[in-house]
Amino acid sequence: MSELPPDPPRLRAILAYLDRQIAENDTLGRYLRLQYDAVRKALNRAERSASPPRRPSRPVKGGGSLPAFPPAQVRTGYVVQRKRTPNGPEPALVHLADCSMIEGTPHPIRADEARAALTDPTIEPCVFCRPDTELGMDLA
Repeated sequence: MSELPPDPPRLRAILAYLDRQIAENDTLGRYLRLQYDAVRKALNRAERSASPPRRPSRPVKGGGSLPAFPPAQVRTGYVVQRKRTPNGPEPALVHLADCSMIEGTPHPIRADEARAALTDPTIEPCVFCRPDTELGMDLA
């Protein structure tokens, strides 16, 4: 099965379509049930990842210290992320190494490699973490 979209509205639309197809096509029902199950699992994953992370609760008075949160992260580098779609690859993205929007397996690169990559028209900076601004390029 090809890559499913990550957002709940499109996954729900796919589930509704598969429901209709299962009802109308008894012969294909088994295959469509397998597809339906895969989409349902993807929807559950997407909804879990879309829900806001829970903050750790603070202990009651006299119950110990507050949980240790890591200090503000120091941006230590850059990564490049390639995206593949059914229609071919999308432009690669350059991120700061600690960006929370990285998908898939990123490849670490040095600052000079990131600068060189951002001059390539097939590579774009992440609009969330803005590595181009961090590198003093400001391509936006």
